[in-house]
Amino acid sequence: MDLRRLRYFIAVAQEGHITRAAERLDMQQPPLSRQISLIERELNVQLFRRSSRGVELTAAGHVLFREATAVLNDFERAIEATRRAARGELGSLCVGIAPTAPFNPLVPDAIRTFREQFPGVSLVLHEGLSNEIVAQFNDNQMDVAFVRAPQVHADGVDVTLLQREALVAALPSHHPLARTRSKTVSLKSLANDQFIMIGPAGTGLHDETMAACRAAGFIPRLGQPAPRITSTLGLVAAGLGIALVPSTMQSVRMKGVVYRALGDASPKAFLGLAWRRGDPSPVLKNFVSLVRTMAKRRPQVSG
Repeated sequence: MDLRRLRYFIAVAQEGHITRAAERLDMQQPPLSRQISLIERELNVQLFRRSSRGVELTAAGHVLFREATAVLNDFERAIEATRRAARGELGSLCVGIAPTAPFNPLVPDAIRTFREQFPGVSLVLHEGLSNEIVAQFNDNQMDVAFVRAPQVHADGVDVTLLQREALVAALPSHHPLARTRSKTVSLKSLANDQFIMIGPAGTGLHDETMAACRAAGFIPRLGQPAPRITSTLGLVAAGLGIALVPSTMQSVRMKGVVYRALGDASPKAFLGLAWRRGDPSPVLKNFVSLVRTMAKRRPQVSG
């Protein structure tokens, strides 16, 4: 018994006539009759009652028809699922996201668009700083990640630039420069303030802040570190220091925090996409292609 014979049997059962079934199958009637007889002989049961008007199923034939139809339907579903998986339409993807990345509209828009285009793919999202993303790549627990660092020091991981967005200063509302009419401040004018860093050295915004301050001619005084952007803004609101954050963070309104554009060198925050080089996953390829295409269509984010 094979799938070909099951299809012959189902065609005869549906048509109720061997000649019509043979025409439907694009074959001659005698070979089809032989195939039906071979099935009955193999199963040692009578599947059809013959009459001058055609054939009709016996009780055993009805059972085989029900089960054979289910088998063929399952087989067709399996074939289609296999093809969809090869096209990257089925599967799962673990996506890392730097804490500040979701505030850039590109990131949630890309995730939403991917889910709409590939509803059969399960996305698992993990928030993490650059060093945490590196650890997950090294442990094979991460497929792709939106990162703030231009380099991810994990074996075989590539990083491509998506956007550079302006950094802005997050100041306590009682800060002198927060109470002026000017919406722009000089980074050098903040040299005497304590800087609250998001994450440790080696993570994206920490290193971007250090580089921006050095370019402005000073080494920042480091205040209390913060593991996440929300705790950073909370410390700013409490008056424990200032922070440089991506300009898209201005959408986060927190009492006690005022944002000011930087008028000097206009330092930029890096937003990139990291994935393992040579990964053959069609799901990953679809995700990377979609994100990069969307990024090319968007302007850089200013302060």
